Amino acid sequence: MSLGVAEMSSINRGTVSAGLDLRLVGPDGVMVPLRADLHYSSQDPYAVGMSLDTGMDEPVKWFLGRDLLAAGLHGREGIGEVRAWPSVASATGEKTLTIVLGPPGGCARFEVGAAVIEAFLARTFELVPGGQETDCLDLDAELAELLSQA
Repeated sequence: MSLGVAEMSSINRGTVSAGLDLRLVGPDGVMVPLRADLHYSSQDPYAVGMSLDTGMDEPVKWFLGRDLLAAGLHGREGIGEVRAWPSVASATGEKTLTIVLGPPGGCARFEVGAAVIEAFLARTFELVPGGQETDCLDLDAELAELLSQA
């Protein structure tokens, strides 16, 4: 199974989204194909949302650092509950990105085509160039919101 993009939306009103196929790497190397959706918004310019369709009522949602994903295409990145690194699919020789979610003792490991992630990230960097993330944030409004909740 190739790990390709199922659908990629255009940059629309400050968001980029993509549907893609990935594999859950199970015990003894058993591969389970899954569907995931990636979402990026200029309103939260540091994060990429990932929703995994596990066949249950609600998708499993994670938020990953955009810079972590980009750096993970070139070397090991992340500590704690989100880690990523480049790899090669043993069955196909395809360049992949390995993403590990969860604490080291009970984590889920996924493989996704590196080209898919590169294409998605390229679109996010078109929307919000690296180093310009803070230009998208209204820190005064965020602070006022936090203070109103206190």
